[in-house]
Amino acid sequence: MSDEETRSPDRPKASFFRSVKMVAWSFLGIRKNSEYKDDLAQVNPFHVIIAGLLGAILMVVGLIVLVKWVVAS
Repeated sequence: MSDEETRSPDRPKASFFRSVKMVAWSFLGIRKNSEYKDDLAQVNPFHVIIAGLLGAILMVVGLIVLVKWVVAS
C-alpha cells in the first residue's frame, strides 16, 4: 500500500508551511493545546526537523547581526 492509500480522506496532507508555522509558534512558546494536537497529527516529522534547524540558524544569525549593529553604534 502506498502512503496515499493509508491516509484517511479527511486528514489533510502534511505541508512544509504548516511545519514552519508550528516551529515558529514553538520558538515563541505560545500555542493553544487544541492546535498543538492538530499539528502533531498532521505534520511530517522530517519537515519539523528541517524547519527547526532553519529557524535556529535564522535566530542565531539574526542575534549576531543585532549585536554587531548595536556594538557599532
